[in-house]
Amino acid sequence: MARSELRPIIKLRSTAGTGYTYVARKSSRNDPDRLVLRKYDPVVRRHVDFREER
Repeated sequence: MARSELRPIIKLRSTAGTGYTYVARKSSRNDPDRLVLRKYDPVVRRHVDFREER
């Protein structure tokens, strides 16, 4: 069965400028705006904001 486009795969890119990314799924219906999560960036070895890339 094919995956629904209701929960597309998104890339979360670090705002620290390291180029590190996380891959996640999000609900387009519940969160139509771009997602910002605070996650760990192993390059700078601290938690930073990760913004959704399209």
